Amino acid sequence: MLRIDVLTLFPELFDAPLTTSILGRAQEKGLAVIRAHSIRRWADDERGTVDDAPYGGGGGMVLMTQPLAAGIREIRNTYGPGPVIYLAPDGERLTQAVVNELALEEHLILLAGHYRGIDERVRRLHVDREVSIGEYVLSGGELPALVLIDAVIRLLPGVLGNFESALDDSFQDDLLDCPWYTRPQVFEGMQVPPVLLSGDRTAIRRWRIAQARARTLARRPDLASRWTANAGQPPENESQ
Repeated sequence: MLRIDVLTLFPELFDAPLTTSILGRAQEKGLAVIRAHSIRRWADDERGTVDDAPYGGGGGMVLMTQPLAAGIREIRNTYGPGPVIYLAPDGERLTQAVVNELALEEHLILLAGHYRGIDERVRRLHVDREVSIGEYVLSGGELPALVLIDAVIRLLPGVLGNFESALDDSFQDDLLDCPWYTRPQVFEGMQVPPVLLSGDRTAIRRWRIAQARARTLARRPDLASRWTANAGQPPENESQ
């Protein structure tokens, strides 16, 4: 079972997402425990102060060291060790490879920053990994934390009805996903490719791999460039 604890200023933002769809079912099945904790819980004054103006001036506020460090220590002492991941726009890019790594952990501690971010000393002393979901800035780390949680939880065995569907996702094996079709066979003049109606599993697999390669070359040549490390071809994903 994977446990994920999130330190945030706005735990209420997690209420609906964590109880809906795949995330909710994963917890109902006992495959994951996900909890959001208010950083104000570890404030050392009655007002619940957790931020202050930055040294040196400048706009915005910075999350203070004491509440963050105290929260991280308590979570680790209570629920066991696990990497602390700070959601930050200047972190490493969240990729499927990173998600695959995190899905192997037993405990993740996510730190959702806000305002101007967190004190640099917390980043250096208490954060193990920094992750960004893209080259843009959001109001806080809550939405990126939910993105990471969803990406990781769906990889846990037993979460999806068909675990193979997770192995076929875009970005596994540096490939985008192939096109998919369902009923009806003809829609507004467009017909489902005949090979998908043939019942020939080998031909279908080859068609899907070819389509995935073509789509990756057209849309993400940066991914296709990684194939050179594999004799110029992406891996053969047998489940596609």
